[in-house]
Amino acid sequence: MEKEEEEEKEEEEEEKEEEEEEEEEEEERNEQKLEKMKRIMMIKKKKLNGRRGEEGVDHEVELEEEEKQ
Repeated sequence: MEKEEEEEKEEEEEEKEEEEEEEEEEEERNEQKLEKMKRIMMIKKKKLNGRRGEEGVDHEVELEEEEKQ
C-alpha cells in the first residue's frame, strides 16, 4: 500500500515537472514570436518613415525572409 502511494506521488511530481517545463518552453516561444513581431513592426515603421537606401533594402530582404518562414 505504501509503495503504491509512493509511486503515485513520484508520478505526480514528474507530471508537475513536465508541465512546468512545457510552460517554460511555451513562454520562450512566445517571447521569440514577440521579438520577431517587434522587428517586423520596426521594419515597417522605417519603411513608412521613408528611410530607404542601403539600410531599407536590407530591411526589405529581412522582412521578406521572415514572412516566408
